Amino acid sequence: MKRLSPARAEEIALACLGWLAGNEDLLPVFMGATGLAAEDLRASAEDPHFLGSVLDFLLMDDAWVMAFCRDTGLPFELPFQARQMLPGGEQVHWT
Repeated sequence: MKRLSPARAEEIALACLGWLAGNEDLLPVFMGATGLAAEDLRASAEDPHFLGSVLDFLLMDDAWVMAFCRDTGLPFELPFQARQMLPGGEQVHWT
């Protein structure tokens, strides 16, 4: 499996943000979870930490992941791989 670049991970997270913005059911849930106002989304979209939180939100529910991937034509595992490449997404090894 080829590792994603951070730039590609950001592209995937931006696609996810766009998908969420167009989803009337999930957008209010996302906005409530982040505490952001609608006008803050555009500025936040340039922050890799915020983009990681976008993917964290998506990854909370397998049905959301599958819907996003179906709608964008991405493989189901790509959002998780992208999350790993953004700040805070490193896997924690407890041993």
